[in-house]
Amino acid sequence: MLSDTQKNRTSVDIYGQQYIIIGAESPSHIRLVASMVDDKMREISSKNSTLDSSKLAVLTAVNAVNDYIKVKDRLERLENELKRVKD
Repeated sequence: MLSDTQKNRTSVDIYGQQYIIIGAESPSHIRLVASMVDDKMREISSKNSTLDSSKLAVLTAVNAVNDYIKVKDRLERLENELKRVKD
């Protein structure tokens, strides 16, 4: 576990709310992640303006995990293909 001295505190704005994110990642990485979450929330909200912020946050998380699974599956296929080429 990281000690508090190794963690960065970064203030970000996501969908009009201020958050302090504490983590080992660089402040620029944390700001990039927050910006991508904010963009996705605004994209989803623009398509359905009646969503409350809780539902909007859940749909944003569902979209993010869906994207993650697709990328993870693609990486696994590429790694398997590379392994076959090497063998």
